Amino acid sequence: MALPARKVMTHGKSQTLSPMFKDARGKVGDVVIRRMPNGDVIASKSPDMSQVQWSEAQQAHRQRFKAAIAYAKAAMAEPDVRASYEKLAAKQGKRPFDLAVSDYFKGNNLLSKK
Repeated sequence: MALPARKVMTHGKSQTLSPMFKDARGKVGDVVIRRMPNGDVIASKSPDMSQVQWSEAQQAHRQRFKAAIAYAKAAMAEPDVRASYEKLAAKQGKRPFDLAVSDYFKGNNLLSKK
């Protein structure tokens, strides 16, 4: 039985991957291979962030995002809260983890309501 080939986006062009690479993801040399939530595979050059000077606002937002990720991980670890997010995600066609991150930024803390 032949495996279906996967499409990959490179430089804005869609190309077909060999079935051997259908589950490829990660980093190979300076190329990052990523699978999107809709199943698409994207290959792109790895960014060089070594010379970036982050502004104070960017640093503050990165810290807020770090806290949002920590909240989402904790929310997914609680069975009751996870079930709430899974139900809401199914209705909205989104991922539960992403909804938890969004809730953190909106100030909705389902963990404190337990």
